[in-house]
Amino acid sequence: MGKINVNRSSRSYDYILPAPIGGLNARDSYDMMDETDAIVMDNYYPSETKVCLRGGYRAYALNDENIKTETLIEFHHGDGDRLFACGNGKIWDVSSSVAVKEVYSGNLYNNWQYAQFKERLIICNGYDVPLTWLETESGIWAWQEAEFTGDGLDKKKLINVAVSKQRLFFVEKNSLVCWYSEEAGEVQGNLLALDFSTLVSRGGYLQAIACWTQDGGQGIDDLTLFITSEGEVLVYSGSDPSNADDWSLRGKYYVSKPIGNRCVIQYQGDVVMISEDGYIPLSQVMPLAQSGAQAKAYSDKIRGLVLERVKDNKKSLGWQGIIYPRGGYALFNVPVRQQFEQHVINLSSGAWCRFTDIASLCWGMLGGRLYFGSKSGVYLFDEGYSDNGLSIKGNIHQAYSNFGSNHLKKVQLINPRTKSSTKFALGIYLNTDFDDKERTYQENIGSSGLTKWASENNKTKWSSLSNPIGTKWATLKGAIYSQWICCSASGFKLSVVFKTKTKGNLIEWHNTGIRYEQGSGIL
Repeated sequence: MGKINVNRSSRSYDYILPAPIGGLNARDSYDMMDETDAIVMDNYYPSETKVCLRGGYRAYALNDENIKTETLIEFHHGDGDRLFACGNGKIWDVSSSVAVKEVYSGNLYNNWQYAQFKERLIICNGYDVPLTWLETESGIWAWQEAEFTGDGLDKKKLINVAVSKQRLFFVEKNSLVCWYSEEAGEVQGNLLALDFSTLVSRGGYLQAIACWTQDGGQGIDDLTLFITSEGEVLVYSGSDPSNADDWSLRGKYYVSKPIGNRCVIQYQGDVVMISEDGYIPLSQVMPLAQSGAQAKAYSDKIRGLVLERVKDNKKSLGWQGIIYPRGGYALFNVPVRQQFEQHVINLSSGAWCRFTDIASLCWGMLGGRLYFGSKSGVYLFDEGYSDNGLSIKGNIHQAYSNFGSNHLKKVQLINPRTKSSTKFALGIYLNTDFDDKERTYQENIGSSGLTKWASENNKTKWSSLSNPIGTKWATLKGAIYSQWICCSASGFKLSVVFKTKTKGNLIEWHNTGIRYEQGSGIL
C-alpha cells in the first residue's frame, strides 16, 4: 500500500510576549519600538518583571470651605515629621488627619517655596514676608515672620530659597539678584546681595538655586548652581561669596529654559531640572562632572509627550517633581489645561508611565508616605486600589510586534497572564499594522452572563457579539491566571491593547501568550 501524503494547509505557532516593562515610549516611531515598550501606558507602572496597576488614593484632610491646597510643606525632625498645607492665605498643620489645625493666616499668596535648615523651615513666595517654623524660647513650635535684614532688601520680593555650603540663598522675584546669609550657619540676620546682571548674556531673571553634590554627600567639592529663566546656569565653587579667595565661577552653561519656581529636585547628588525640553540631570551639561554623566535627559524616551505638554501649559502653576522611595519612582506633576497628569519614572529601570485622573495641585511627603493637595484638601496617595471610591482606569497599548515572524499572520488565541486580588473586568484586543484604534472600556463577557463558548442554555455565539473584547478574570489564590481566549486579527505586526476599569483590586500583568497561523505566499 502506497504512502498517503497528508496536506496540512496551516500550522499554529506560539509566542510569549513579555509585558511592556520598557514603559511608555513617546519618542520612537511605531516601527522602531521594542516590543516591550508601550505606545500608551496610563495608570500602570512598569516594574522590572511585570506591569502593575498604580495605587489609588483616599481623602486625608478635607475642609468644609472647599479651599484648594496649593502647597504642601515638609518638615523633618527627631520629635516627629510634620506636613503643612497652604491655601486661601492660611497654613494648616495636617500631620494628623484627626487633628488638623490652622496655624497661620493672613497671607496674600499660596504658592510657597521652602527649605529646611538647622531645625527650621524658611518659606517665601514673592508676595508675602518670608515665614519660619521654629521652636520658640518657651518650647512651643510656631510660624513667625523671618527676621532678615539687608541693605536695599525688600523681603516680600524673595520668591525662592535654597541651602548651599551652610548658607541660605534667596531668589529675588523678577531680578538677577540673589541674597545670601552674611554668616555661615545663620537662620536669621543680615543678607548680602549678589548681582548676576553683568555675568549673564541672555537676560531674564534668576529662577532657582541648587546645591550640586558631586560626591553624593556634602563636602568641599559641592558646587552652587544659579539658574536663570533663560536657561543659563552659573556654577560656583567655594563657600563665601564675599571672599574672592573662597568663591569662584567654575563655568557658565546653557540649557533649555526652566519651568516654574519648583523646577529643581535633587536625586543621588545630581540636580534634575524641569525644563522646556524635559526632565534634565544638569550633570549632562557639566564637563566638571566626575562620574558618569548621562548624555540624554531622563525624559528622553517620553520627549514627545513632554514637549506637547510644555507647549500649552508651561506658564501654568503645578509643575513639580518629587522622589517617592517607597514606590521606587520619581513623579513629575504636569498641569494640562485645567487638569493634571503625572509622568512617572522607575528609578531602577528608567521606564516611564503616565498617571491620570489625579487632580493634584502639589505633592509632599510625610513619614515616607506620599500626599497631594487638591481643590478640596489633602489626599493620601498609593493607598488602596480605588480613587477615593472611584474606579481606576488602566490603559496600555503595547508596542507593535511581529511575534517572531515577518510573514503575514492570523492570531487565533491570546492568553494574558495576570495576577489579581479579586475578579476584574478586562478589555483586551489587538490593533494591526499600526492601525492604532482606541475602543471603549466596554465589558461584554462576564457581566452579561456570557462565556467564551456557547452552551446548550445559551445559543448566542461569542463571535456574534458586536464588540467581543472583554472577559471577567477570576483569581486563583494569588497564582498567575492563565486562560486562552478567542481573538481574530490578521496582520504583519500587531499591538496588544490591555484595558481595565476597577476599584479595590491589585492587578499585575506578566506576559501574553499568542497563538497564530502563519500565511505563506498570500496577501
